[in-house]
Amino acid sequence: MNNEGFWVQLFFSYFKDLVGKEVTVELKNDLAIRGTLHSVDQYLNIKLENTRVVDQDKYPHMVLHSCSLKP
Repeated sequence: MNNEGFWVQLFFSYFKDLVGKEVTVELKNDLAIRGTLHSVDQYLNIKLENTRVVDQDKYPHMVLHSCSLKP
């Protein structure tokens, strides 16, 4: 396994332990989404349920129910 593969597997293992727990994901545009981690795959794509925007005053137009995020 190369160095990159090692880190991907390490993060994958860490995220798998968080399935079912509430997490916050910060996106590149400073948007933070909070929700229950439903699943994660070996490519670190994640699916959140019961999601909401952390800063609703800054992003009042964002309404989320569930979302899938790719790295």
